[in-house]
Amino acid sequence: MPLSQAPLPLLEHALGEAIKKLDLDPSLAQITPTNNQRFGDYQTNAALIAAKELKSNPRDLANQLIAELDLEDYCDPPEVAGAGFINFRLKKNFLEQQVASLLHDPRLGIPLSASPRTIVIDFSSPNVAKPMHVGHIRSTILGESLLRIARFLGHRVISDNHLGDWGTQFGKVIYGLKNLPPQAELAEESPIEKLVRLYRQVTTLEREDAQLRDVVRKELLKLQQGDCENRKLWEEVVTLSWREFEKQYALLGVSFDEHLGESFYHEALQPLVQRLLLQGIAKRSQGAVVIFFPHHPTLHDKPFLIQKSDGAFLYATTDLATLEYRVTRWHPDAIWYVCGAPQQLHFEQLFESSRRLGFHLELRHIAFGSILGEDRKMMKTRSGDNIELGSLLQEAIDRAWKIIDEKNPLFSQEEKKKIAQIVGLGALKYADLMQHRMTDYVFSWEKMLAFQGNTAPYLQNAYVRSRSIFRKDESLQSFFPSTLLLDEEVERTLALQLLQFAEVIPNVLVDARPNILCLALYELATKFHRFYEECPILKAEKKVKESRLALTEITSRMLQLGLNLLGIDVPEKM
Repeated sequence: MPLSQAPLPLLEHALGEAIKKLDLDPSLAQITPTNNQRFGDYQTNAALIAAKELKSNPRDLANQLIAELDLEDYCDPPEVAGAGFINFRLKKNFLEQQVASLLHDPRLGIPLSASPRTIVIDFSSPNVAKPMHVGHIRSTILGESLLRIARFLGHRVISDNHLGDWGTQFGKVIYGLKNLPPQAELAEESPIEKLVRLYRQVTTLEREDAQLRDVVRKELLKLQQGDCENRKLWEEVVTLSWREFEKQYALLGVSFDEHLGESFYHEALQPLVQRLLLQGIAKRSQGAVVIFFPHHPTLHDKPFLIQKSDGAFLYATTDLATLEYRVTRWHPDAIWYVCGAPQQLHFEQLFESSRRLGFHLELRHIAFGSILGEDRKMMKTRSGDNIELGSLLQEAIDRAWKIIDEKNPLFSQEEKKKIAQIVGLGALKYADLMQHRMTDYVFSWEKMLAFQGNTAPYLQNAYVRSRSIFRKDESLQSFFPSTLLLDEEVERTLALQLLQFAEVIPNVLVDARPNILCLALYELATKFHRFYEECPILKAEKKVKESRLALTEITSRMLQLGLNLLGIDVPEKM
């Protein structure tokens, strides 16, 4: 059987041909799924838009378009509705054949990109010598989901975790390691806690002794100038910090191709500044080196500081050097920066500066909002500190374990532990990804761990339910037919939802919005639960039983695939 064909491209191609025959604007060939089954499966307002331009009757123009449409193989005769909408309903046999073909397609009908690209995705980016905190979770989860989706669609993706490993905190940490008791080895348990403690102790001492600040600055300068003792301490701190970060990433199922920190680019900064000056891209201003944008519509009064008057470099310098390195090493078509919305100005300046350097590739700031506490302020501990990521992840697992233990007390401890990790972490990730990425949302354990509504547990439960039939009798998977029987409306609705994933998943990357996939998965789970409750499977007559088993199998695979693309696992029991 041929692989499935997504309905939307077929319909839009046919509409485009009809529009061409009527000599209308080709950009009008756009069709969207309907929100109400009473209006068919798909709909277009092309006639409405064209008629307004032509000052003609939209219903008459809609009928003219229908007369030119060639849809006989896969669509019932289109209908004109309302002021001039055209509604499309797929033919029953076309839908039955196309959904059945998903059984034999490992990609479940989702096409590879016709134009695969090389994309560098920069995300997570914690600071060395400090614990990862709740502020890192959106960048990490969003970046990982975009990476998985882009790779699944056939793009070459390089993930780079740009670590903050060369900042002013190292002067304090190195001074503390040299001078403050206890002189224990860093490799002891919880080295990050010790580093944070040292940092805070030195900060307190600096407030009490102004001269100590100069001593601390000299320790940082010695590091940057290559002092062997300070370099060795710095390397140990970086190694141990990354080891701690990796524990959190392993728990989240996140990995990186590179984790090149700011230090990697240090030697390139001064030559870069000299080149910017030589090419006239940057200028000296009051002893500093600055890039001005006098003719830019939004940046004309916002200069980009590249080097301070005391010779110190900034994030701007490092980010330009990093961009240049990535272009030279990977020759990407695009670089995506998954970073909070407050950094918008920085990235506008960075991107404009890079264009002046001659880099003409897609540069994209994938911004996101904040996670808020119940008081609708930035989520922090009662003492005002950032909530550490490790404690947040563990609390998600602990809360899920309590729910699993109450619902299934007979599960073994090992089963409860495994399921709790999948459910707890999945709930945390999904609660973030289901939001529009620019939304500031209020964090709620109760909502994210609920088994009803648009939550990960609800979707995971749909998967477990879909597999429960086959766990009873694995031989049932040998009964899949070559075509389906979609006689009930709930069967048809579920089947159409499955076909539409071929349209949904590529659209996620258009505006970097995994929430589109979340909504599609939620709708799939809701429609499956309704199908499962209204359509007997094992007690149905043979052909209907086989068809419904096949529909259940495809739903199971799609739920697993979709959640995996979001970085979320599925349990086999729940």
